[in-house]
Amino acid sequence: MSNQAVRPVFPFTAIVGQEEMKLALILNVIDPRIGGVMIMGDRGTGKSTTIRAIADLLPEIEVVKDDPFNSHYSDSELMSDNVKKSLMSQITLETAFIKVPMVDLPLGATEDRVCGTIDIEKALTEGVKSFEPGLLAKANRGILYVDEVNLLDDHLVDILLDSAASGWNTVEREGISIRHPARFVLVGSGNPEEGELRPQLLDRFGMHAEIRTVKEPELRVQIVEQRSDFDMNPAACLLKYQDKQEELKNKIRNAQEMLPKVAIDYEYRVKISQVCSELDVDGLRGDIVTNRAAKALAAYEGKSNVSEEHIQKVVTLCLRHRLRKDPLESIDSGDKVLKVFKKIFD
Repeated sequence: MSNQAVRPVFPFTAIVGQEEMKLALILNVIDPRIGGVMIMGDRGTGKSTTIRAIADLLPEIEVVKDDPFNSHYSDSELMSDNVKKSLMSQITLETAFIKVPMVDLPLGATEDRVCGTIDIEKALTEGVKSFEPGLLAKANRGILYVDEVNLLDDHLVDILLDSAASGWNTVEREGISIRHPARFVLVGSGNPEEGELRPQLLDRFGMHAEIRTVKEPELRVQIVEQRSDFDMNPAACLLKYQDKQEELKNKIRNAQEMLPKVAIDYEYRVKISQVCSELDVDGLRGDIVTNRAAKALAAYEGKSNVSEEHIQKVVTLCLRHRLRKDPLESIDSGDKVLKVFKKIFD
């Protein structure tokens, strides 16, 4: 496909404001094990534009050529069974570089469309396991975006969260089972007016970003003008932001490489758990995610040790959606989290 045929994507570095959402997306891209982002906010605040922009910005990934699961050529956690068999038989596999997959999950999607289907007839008549991959297969090693996630069937949200957490998707039918890697960054967005997700589903998203409509007239004008410039001449706009895009791409790539070397002091780990305990956060997911997010932020800033500032920047994003006990309460804006953070860390 020629470059002209590819629809241009608004550059991530040109997006004004919405710092919470941008930071949450960048950190999840650096460490997908954070567990995804739930973005809640008003309509028309650039949620889907920002998510497409981060996917477009990411460095290309190396995959096994013509593999429907975007299998990694050497990491067994990210490769399909067929690729594993080929490697065990010492067959040389061709690889190719592709853009990070960005998969949109339509609201009316069925379970078969999401998970994939097994051809039972073929299995019974020919004894062959025939599998038609679904959206989870396409999203492996990429981003899976669900707009209006709060309107999606709870059962489907459960499937998405299970795959995102385990990194695998298992399809079973009539005693036949197939599993394949499905490690992706799950990004959900929604409008709070249309209802919240159930607390037990919400808790399974790593981070929760809130976005608001920009109020300052000057900023609003800047956003509108940038969008108009892009729509009228995408090539000129992309050229204008090319250096910034490259810089951010390198920063993310360096952070991904540096992440395993980042350390967080025991004292800070204890304090994070104290914050979670004082806020009465259920389970240990809040502790784990805050630790991971703080490490990802340190790596993003090129630091090998997590500082108090790193924890402060991520703690609200990681904990605000875990506080609710009463389903009728709305999500805390983060004041409560920061108050407890300051009390324990000061």
